[in-house]
Amino acid sequence: MAPGAKKGILACLDAGEVVIGDGGFVFALEKRGYVKAGPWTPEAAAEHPEAVRQLHREFLRAGSDVMQTFTFYASDDKLENRGHTQRFTGQQINEAACDLAREVADEGGALVAGGVSQTPAYLSCKSEGDVKAIFKKQIDVFVQKNVDFLIAEVWQIEVEEAEWAVQVLKSTGKPVAASLCIGPEGDLNGVSPGDCAVRLVKAGAHIVGVNCHFDPETCVKTVKMMKEAVERAELKAHYMSQPLAYHTPDCNCQGFIDLPEFPFGLEPRVLTRWDMQKYAREAYQAGVRYIGGCCGFEPYHIRALAEELAPQRGGLPAASDKHGAWGAGLEMHTKPWVRARARRDYWENLKPASGRPLCPSMATPDGWGVTKGHADLMQQKEATSQDQLKALFDKANKNQ
Repeated sequence: MAPGAKKGILACLDAGEVVIGDGGFVFALEKRGYVKAGPWTPEAAAEHPEAVRQLHREFLRAGSDVMQTFTFYASDDKLENRGHTQRFTGQQINEAACDLAREVADEGGALVAGGVSQTPAYLSCKSEGDVKAIFKKQIDVFVQKNVDFLIAEVWQIEVEEAEWAVQVLKSTGKPVAASLCIGPEGDLNGVSPGDCAVRLVKAGAHIVGVNCHFDPETCVKTVKMMKEAVERAELKAHYMSQPLAYHTPDCNCQGFIDLPEFPFGLEPRVLTRWDMQKYAREAYQAGVRYIGGCCGFEPYHIRALAEELAPQRGGLPAASDKHGAWGAGLEMHTKPWVRARARRDYWENLKPASGRPLCPSMATPDGWGVTKGHADLMQQKEATSQDQLKALFDKANKNQ
């Protein structure tokens, strides 16, 4: 998709064009002080619209072709059981998020995607009708605000709930993408990535793939498995990848949420912009054409994707005007040894040091392995009590 050129998402993908997604809003805004870690709910869209608008603009300038509404966990049940319905309703948050995404998208010819995600109702074993009603309430706002397409994302517990979401989203007549936060092992019930993809395409998804929970290398590997299975089933789909901006080679099937560093100690794992350029090329070569990021992705990471794929996209993003691809701006540095780094091969071959002498190279994930219906996943409005916390601490100590 050429910078500044707007046409429908399926028209772009049908033509084989690269679509650059945006980055991780909840993590970026938590770092900036606008989102609470834990609930991860998006009330900032109504509470601090200037912060959300600015982040959209930074991703747009960095090369994003899609402004995804900041509606992660914006379902009424999630907002209610995490205590965020006192000041803003779910409808107000979803409407504000749509307006902000559209405002910024129109500044640069980008598309707007309305997003829904997994629900506490499903984790608490509510019926299919109850869960679908929650999705329906969210997408009514997306239809009213006329978003360009819809994304169902961040499903790992079971592909079933994602299927339900796709079925509801499909009813709007808009293009539908479905993105699971799974790795090569599949969902938590052992449904393989290939089988997940086939089920989502049969449910009505036009675009399938993965997002969050794992690093780019793992996500590209997983999408390849999805693509192979869809093709074996003689179905048609496009593919998307929006991974973490963190290295996760030591993660188990639940991804980075099981790492002891989650969520406040992940910075040593952040991918460099050069890692991102490698990811962009590998995803493209794997046949993925919707390439973006999730948690940890900042605008400079998206800029790296856009720079790597500039030949396929027809130009560089605005954020590269001063920067220059592959560190060309370093040619003007005062120190000669820094000027000598203004070349691609230097950065591609660098193995960055952590600066942490006693820092381990890997961690041991917490492998609790709970899934839908387990008592630990039953949702509640109240904050976790001290007695509940003690039980969790005791269990964590036994698992070490």
